[in-house]
Amino acid sequence: MKMKLAATAIAAACALPLQASADGEVNIYSYRQAYLLEPLLNAFQEETGIETNVVFAKKGLAERLEREGRNSPADLVMTVDISRINELVERDLVEGIENDTLQNNIPQNLRHPDGKWFALTTRGRLIYASKERVEEGEITTYEQLADEKWDDRICTRSGKHPYNIALFSSMIAHHGEEATEEWLEGLKDNLARKPQGGDRDQIKAIHAGECDIAIGNSYYYGNMLNDENQREAAESVRLVFPNADGRGTHINISGIALTKSAPNRDNAIRLMEFLSEPKAQQIYAEANTEYPANPSVKPSGMVAEWGEINPDDLSLQEIAENRSAAVKMVDRVDYDN
Repeated sequence: MKMKLAATAIAAACALPLQASADGEVNIYSYRQAYLLEPLLNAFQEETGIETNVVFAKKGLAERLEREGRNSPADLVMTVDISRINELVERDLVEGIENDTLQNNIPQNLRHPDGKWFALTTRGRLIYASKERVEEGEITTYEQLADEKWDDRICTRSGKHPYNIALFSSMIAHHGEEATEEWLEGLKDNLARKPQGGDRDQIKAIHAGECDIAIGNSYYYGNMLNDENQREAAESVRLVFPNADGRGTHINISGIALTKSAPNRDNAIRLMEFLSEPKAQQIYAEANTEYPANPSVKPSGMVAEWGEINPDDLSLQEIAENRSAAVKMVDRVDYDN
C-alpha cells in the first residue's frame, strides 16, 4: 500500500483523524501538499515497509497540535518556511533530538541548535528581472532594491507574507533594525503597485509590463517553466542571485520536526534520517525544483542549469528570532498600503 493522503484543507483534516498509534506507520501533518511528498514517502515505504499517513493544511496545524495535546496522533510536522517551523518551537510542540545521521547530513545553520527542526531543502529568495527592460548586472544585491533608479519599477507580494518576513529578518540580522527600516521604506517607495498576489503573480506582472523587477522564490520560477500555460511569462525574466559576490543569497527552507506527542517516535526518526540521505534529498529537490539541504548532494536538472547558488550561511534560527521585529517594521512603514 502506498502512502495515504488524508485531507486538503484544515476543516477536512480535522474531520479525518489519523490512527493514534500503529506498528509500521508514521503520521505526518504537512504544510506542503501531500502529492509533492508522494515520491519521497513511497520510496521510504519501499525501503522500510513503514506506511505513511499525511494530513495537509495551508494553516492551523500548530493550533491543531496544541488542541490535541499529548493525544495527538501526529509524529512529524513538515513545513515550507522557517517562520512556520519556528512557531512550533515557540509553542513548545516539538521535541529536540540528538541524532548523528541528521547532524552529519544537515549543516549547522540549517537546523535548530537543539535539534528541534531540520531543513530538508532550500530555496533562494531571488530577484526576478525583465530580460527586455533590465540589463544583466544592473541589479545584484537586495540593498539596491531601495535605490531611486527603481522608482515605480518593483512588484512584491505582501510584506507580511512569511517568505518576505524571513528576508526582512535576515536584513535585520545583517544591518540592524534602524538601517533595515530605512531600506524597507526605500523599497516601498519603489513599488509599482500595492503588494498583492503570490510569487508567480510577480513574474506575470513583469511579463505584462507592470513592473521591471520583483522578489520571489527560485522554485516558483521553475514550476512556471514546467507549466506550458505559464512558461511564456517565466521566460520573460532572468533570475538574479542577490549578494552572490558578498555575504550570499538569502535562503529559506522546507523542514521537518518531531512532535512531543509522537506515538511512532522510532519510525518517525527513521523517516527523518531517510529524508536527509542523498537518495531522498535528490528526489525531494528535483520534485520541487529546490536545492538539497545535504551539501553532499548537488542540484540537478533545471536547478543546476541556473548556476551555482552562494547561500547566505546565516543561521536560520537567528532569522527566525528576528521575525517579530520584522513584522512590527512592516506595520510601521505601512508596507502593504
